[in-house]
Amino acid sequence: MKLGYLQPKMISAMKNYSGQQFVKDLIAGIIVAIIALPLSIALALASGAAPQQGIYTAIFAGFTVSLLGGSRIQIAGPTAAFATIVAGVIATQGMEGLILATLMAGIMLIIMGLCKLGGLIKYVPATITVGFTAGIAVTILVGQIKDFLGLTYQGGEKPVETIEKIEANIHNITTFSWQALLVGAVCLAILIIYPKFEKKLPPSLIAVVVGALMVKFIPGLDEGVFTIGELYSNIPSGFPKFTLGGLDFSFDKILAVLPDAFTIAILAAIESLLSCVVADKMVDSKHNPNAELVAQGAGNMLSVMFGGIPATGAIARTAANAKNGGRTPVAGMVHAVVLLLVILFLMPLAKLIPMPAIAAILFMVAYNMSEWRHFVELCKTEKWYNIVVLVVTFVLTVVFDLVVAIAVGLAIYVVIVIIEKINHKKQNA
Repeated sequence: MKLGYLQPKMISAMKNYSGQQFVKDLIAGIIVAIIALPLSIALALASGAAPQQGIYTAIFAGFTVSLLGGSRIQIAGPTAAFATIVAGVIATQGMEGLILATLMAGIMLIIMGLCKLGGLIKYVPATITVGFTAGIAVTILVGQIKDFLGLTYQGGEKPVETIEKIEANIHNITTFSWQALLVGAVCLAILIIYPKFEKKLPPSLIAVVVGALMVKFIPGLDEGVFTIGELYSNIPSGFPKFTLGGLDFSFDKILAVLPDAFTIAILAAIESLLSCVVADKMVDSKHNPNAELVAQGAGNMLSVMFGGIPATGAIARTAANAKNGGRTPVAGMVHAVVLLLVILFLMPLAKLIPMPAIAAILFMVAYNMSEWRHFVELCKTEKWYNIVVLVVTFVLTVVFDLVVAIAVGLAIYVVIVIIEKINHKKQNA
């Protein structure tokens, strides 16, 4: 059996590799790592995981996907699309349930690649992908209001669903902290304004540094602002530990997390392959979708084996890689190695990051991923049934979850397309 369709881009990229390109990949990898550090922490927290788990994910999934993947410049790691899914799995099945579900999802992704299912992404309607992406953006934004305003849930609530979070924020609005709002507002202003004048340093890095300095040196600010270190005092340094020991692989547990595993696999496939399509346009390349699926499967499995969470292709970090000269998978591997060095030697500095700064970063992540202009344009230009699919998928993602949204969105799309074809045949009869 020939497996040429699974050949990683790493093999072809190395054929004419030069020292000059290595320097470009090295620089790009370092810059992407700087961008990924605060984002990985922020997305881990948004997922209900510990901050270091986001970095573990970027290290293991990032390195594996670059080494085995089907794209020249894809950067993998924790993404906003997974945040609500992961938070829901952790809330209902615990961290062990998430690990098991992700392992199963990894196996599913590898099987999808082996079965040459990578090309099926082109059959997913754009209205569904735009709808659930915008819905996820709203859920992320709502989830960060608490930390941005410095709210305290006095009743001890731990809401998971978006509507529950809105209600909890309203009920606890009197606990608002002006110190947290000030730090968050300054960080948000930096994220919005800084890129208009200077693009050499990542705005997220500037924001977390300024936020940490404000809390550290401005009198009174530390009283109303929590930092990562205060909320997660036991953040470990050193090489991540293997986490599969004692995991429950019973049939009942596998059955319980099977729907979550399916969701993780489908979302990882869609997000990663969409990111590959975007990456191809940036560097005039053509990705191998089946190799990418296998790499995503392996990357997700390794991620949770060493304390991480689910991962997928990250469009924003992939774009940063391309803009800074990365042209081969070496850049993604460098990005992972740099983050490993941070874990080994610089993790105490990450504990100083204030939570409102993280919230501000995630506000911008939500805004950028919402593609609201594209959403409005589709509402103006698409046929009525595509608009119905778009809006229904968006609303269901916010109110319920991604599984329900995609399933119902696809069902409505298929039914309407069948009806349209029947009507078209009747008219031509």
